[in-house]
Amino acid sequence: MSDALLRVEHLTMRFGGLVAVNALSFTANRGDITALIGPNGAGKTTVFNCITGFYKPTSGRMALCVGDTSAQDLATVTAGGNRFRRTANGSTVFLLERMPDFEIAAKAKVARTFQNIRLFAGMTVLENLIVAQHNALMHASGWTVAGLLGTRHYRDAEAAAIDTAKYWLDRIGLMERADDPAGEMPYGAQRRLEIARAMCTNPVMLCLDEPAAGLNPRESAELNALLRTIRREHATSILLIEHDMSVVMEISDHVVVLEYGIKISDGTPDFVRSDPKVVAAYLGVEDDEVEAAEAEVLK
Repeated sequence: MSDALLRVEHLTMRFGGLVAVNALSFTANRGDITALIGPNGAGKTTVFNCITGFYKPTSGRMALCVGDTSAQDLATVTAGGNRFRRTANGSTVFLLERMPDFEIAAKAKVARTFQNIRLFAGMTVLENLIVAQHNALMHASGWTVAGLLGTRHYRDAEAAAIDTAKYWLDRIGLMERADDPAGEMPYGAQRRLEIARAMCTNPVMLCLDEPAAGLNPRESAELNALLRTIRREHATSILLIEHDMSVVMEISDHVVVLEYGIKISDGTPDFVRSDPKVVAAYLGVEDDEVEAAEAEVLK
């Protein structure tokens, strides 16, 4: 289990009689960019909503294992009814299906973006990155008292938050527009700003819901470069939903394919690209054509 950061096992999500996700299992490894793809309505965003606590799954387990954990550690936390537990060697196992969304963000350090941009449009670009660090600032302020008094501890925390915000502004090429309203940024810049805001929380896993949606080729290339930087320099694993296959195939280490809430393929980009079931899901061919294509592959 040393390489596994997120282990999703038999995840099922029902809405009344509708089964949106059906017994889904997959692993996202540390340091990897894992893509979750599939046609519209395949259940991808539902999976994200379960992982980040917006939905409570009907059944299944979602274990985030931070540090060097073992199968025994995971079994102990599960059997003990805990939401999370630190192991003997200082690692931590989080069972996300048992945790509320604010704990998943604050304790498990899972951050996400959404299909629709959710910046604070009236705030400046810099303020959007500072407000993402409100948990640390509120703690440093003693829940407002130290902040009102302007204690040294709070001033240091505030300076650190500004430094972090400036670091990410530089990374996404928006330093010169730090004082401009976020809502006035070009669409591609807003996308990058939203990812930078999520990174200001110092996540161990970053969940991106269609980050390339609406981007032109130049903006997509900038996004790819940013995601590679995040993986390479910040030890942050990335889980993304994306319809732009040029993005998925270029930057992903691991691809999981869903259709109607069921996993139909799981592997490297090259493996998934050539899987007849994936081709069929995207092109809408009949079952007998899939069987014929699989027979050709096996020859």
